[in-house]
Amino acid sequence: MAAFGYPAPAPAIPASPAVVAASAVDGGAAVTAPAVTTSAGVFREHGAFVFRLLRRLGVPDADLDDLTQEVFIIVHRSLDRYEERNQMRAWLYRICVREASRHRRKRPAPASNVDVDLLSQPSGSSPEEAVQASEARADFDRLLAVLDEDRRAVFVLYEVEELSMEEVATAVGCPVPTAYSRLRSARQLVVAAAKRLEAHREHAESHAAGKGRSR
Repeated sequence: MAAFGYPAPAPAIPASPAVVAASAVDGGAAVTAPAVTTSAGVFREHGAFVFRLLRRLGVPDADLDDLTQEVFIIVHRSLDRYEERNQMRAWLYRICVREASRHRRKRPAPASNVDVDLLSQPSGSSPEEAVQASEARADFDRLLAVLDEDRRAVFVLYEVEELSMEEVATAVGCPVPTAYSRLRSARQLVVAAAKRLEAHREHAESHAAGKGRSR
């Protein structure tokens, strides 16, 4: 995603009570077993990644903690049947895509067409670097919001997570040619939205400068 100029920093994830409760069933096994052989170990190693991925897939901030818990409860219930331990990330991608889609159907998000006026709203007062990072993340989220569920999943997994297209197709459950088609369309929509954003900001800055000179 760096090519589009909108980084998406990964937030820290708190130890959710439901995840801790599910992980506690492992007892002392986590002490002696490799991290990825227990649900507690999977959470320690991949918790922040899952939180970040769900956010990029369009899960609202208010629901991220709960849905992250749901993902790791699924992991806990299924880990003893999961044999490809060296493919843990691929498994988590599939779970996250499925759970984000289920959550979206259960709690539909607002319409995805973006009002460029909203793209320029200030993100609040804080030290300059924090403000810039917050604004960059907000821009990134709003650019992703122009995409429907299918395009967004492919775009995030390929452009941001840097999976191969074969891995993307497996994670979202579609043929590789379909994934490529969704990616091309998603890129066009994101680039067009970014251009609208830049044009809107240039106009706003020009207008503000004009008002300043007229005083």
